[in-house]
Amino acid sequence: MELKGAVALVTGGNGGLGQRICHALAREGAHIAVMYAASRDQAETVAQDLAATHGVQAAAFACDITDGAAVTRLVADVTARFGRLDILVNDAAFNKAIPFPDLDNLTEQVWEKIMAVNLTGPMRLTKAVAPVMKAQGQGRIVNIASVAGLTPTGSSIAYAVSKAGLIHLTRCMAVALAPETLVNCVAPGLLEGTRATANLRPEQVARASSSSLLGVPADKDDCADLVVTMCRTGTMTGQTVVIDAGRVFH
Repeated sequence: MELKGAVALVTGGNGGLGQRICHALAREGAHIAVMYAASRDQAETVAQDLAATHGVQAAAFACDITDGAAVTRLVADVTARFGRLDILVNDAAFNKAIPFPDLDNLTEQVWEKIMAVNLTGPMRLTKAVAPVMKAQGQGRIVNIASVAGLTPTGSSIAYAVSKAGLIHLTRCMAVALAPETLVNCVAPGLLEGTRATANLRPEQVARASSSSLLGVPADKDDCADLVVTMCRTGTMTGQTVVIDAGRVFH
């Protein structure tokens, strides 16, 4: 798909990885809707920087993706602002560090919050953008999962299961939305400078880097570049690609 002039909605676009994804797409000429949950000033600053740096249109949009009505309004607002919607990047996520054996602290409330943001939210967004993309005759959806969805690791059991669900949601939506809309997934390993990593225990961070073949964290720009590739492709759908400096092989 031609990215110049396309419109991309990036959830969590004001986060550490989200900002890199926004800039990578804007560098290709895509206009950007930066979706945020709470940090309005930060999201608006990101939008202003995108416009000034890349000469594209960019705007910040607030949305609670656990609210179905709010998601419907978001998609309507983005399409009204830009006139179309070609790309959805589901990057927004929530985690809380709970050691796997600590089942007492894996409460239903924690489980439900993580699932609502990490799995049900992307499902809602995908359903909301699907008719728009189908009517246009083209669309790209990229989900940001985690290697925790491929192996029992990560900040908590709930987080790992939510990301495993997102990976399989990618496959199922690829079937549901073909041939107009292609759906793929990036599964990063440990990323430095993100809110998700900030919520990990120090020993988790140290173990993730030291146990990789390359001995370093995953690179946010590599992940952002892969998102661009998945948006540009015309023949890849339903796939999950890992970027983790060589820890998980699938």
